Amino acid sequence: MNRRNFIQKSSAAAAFSIVPRFVLGGKGYTAPSEMLHIAGIGIGGVGQHFIKSCADEGQKIVALCDVDHVFSRPVFDKHPDAATYYDFREMFDTERDIDAVVIGTPDHSHAVIAMHSLRLKKHILCVKPLTRTIHEARILTEAARAAGVATQVTASSRLDEGVLRNTEIVRSGILGDIKEVHCWTDRPWWPQGMTRPEGEDIIPDTLKWDLWLGPAHDRPYKKGWGADSLVMQQLKARVLIYDAVYHPFNFRGWWDFGTGAMGDMGCHFFNRIFPVLNLGHPVSVHASSTSVFPETPPLAAIVTYEFPERKGMPPVKLIWYEGGIMPSRPDELQDDEEMPANGTLYIGEKGKILNDRVIPESKNREAGTLPGTLPRPQFPEGDIVVQEWIKACKGGPAASCNFNTGGELTEIALLGNIATRTGKRIYWDPEKLEITNNSEANGYIRESYRSGWSLET
Repeated sequence: MNRRNFIQKSSAAAAFSIVPRFVLGGKGYTAPSEMLHIAGIGIGGVGQHFIKSCADEGQKIVALCDVDHVFSRPVFDKHPDAATYYDFREMFDTERDIDAVVIGTPDHSHAVIAMHSLRLKKHILCVKPLTRTIHEARILTEAARAAGVATQVTASSRLDEGVLRNTEIVRSGILGDIKEVHCWTDRPWWPQGMTRPEGEDIIPDTLKWDLWLGPAHDRPYKKGWGADSLVMQQLKARVLIYDAVYHPFNFRGWWDFGTGAMGDMGCHFFNRIFPVLNLGHPVSVHASSTSVFPETPPLAAIVTYEFPERKGMPPVKLIWYEGGIMPSRPDELQDDEEMPANGTLYIGEKGKILNDRVIPESKNREAGTLPGTLPRPQFPEGDIVVQEWIKACKGGPAASCNFNTGGELTEIALLGNIATRTGKRIYWDPEKLEITNNSEANGYIRESYRSGWSLET
């Protein structure tokens, strides 16, 4: 019996054969037989949160991989016993005792790293969105099914109390039919809506730029725009996090590396909305935006998805806003109430839900009398997304945003980006993985890789 099978079998039998952790080793103790050996790939940015969460759950961090050993140094220092690498392929060739991986790299390298991991039968926690293109999402989803490993995309959990309660309220009928839902984000927090800066800078010795590019096409390294540039002025007027053009944070604002505000936040919102309204794939998508540039998303956009009738629910429009744009203010709000910077608004015939709050107040009181009808999973204090995944790795139920769900949400978010890039209504056939009315739009479904990189090998 190998380590992974032992972990799964001992976890399933834990209620009968293992003394509770608090008896053996105090709070936070994890028996060695229950411990996953986890590797982190891309751990200097958002990945460090999930590495910390895995460690907090009592799992063992055995290897850490990042192309920038200065940016990732704080994480290395917190896990001094973990082996460190620049190249994930070298890590897998060397470390033979890895059960699971956390992928926290920029969007453009998720697919190649995840596919490599799946071939090695590793469980995967991947930051959202799952991939940069729709084709990648579909291929990874199919590969994960075949591999039979536990997967999870880090979108806000649909097992959250707010999602479960909203589902009960909507299904009760007290708001009437929901024919429209709006969601909005204050992202981007990074520069976009621009052209590529000219020139190049010297690559720092501690950054492996070629590995950072991965499957993306070659371009010169650029350290920053310069203190007096228009981009820097715009950043200072909003949220200045890093002035570097691409790495470590501003990759989201480039189509070659990221997926804009939609990719950053869309899966979060959609994973909370889709179970409430029982949504699947849209029939069509259209968008309007500020100026569209070839290499970067626009500064602001509105994307409208049209979904068909489903299981007794009428057709519904889902309208997405990014760049600080918001829907019309609900009349039910008091004059001194501000609209949230990030939010969701369900519009029913007899009432609305704004960020898990039913309005008007009379409907909120009525909703308060509704009994709970959905089971509430019990999770201890901590990161639910990570806890779901760890349980799945040990033989428990599939995580709620596994690659089946997370892949579909990613496809739908990326359809919104395609509608924005083309500026035209597109009609979607998910079975054929095809936009049926626009050959230009189909060109964005699958994009080429740099020589030496592939999903197939």
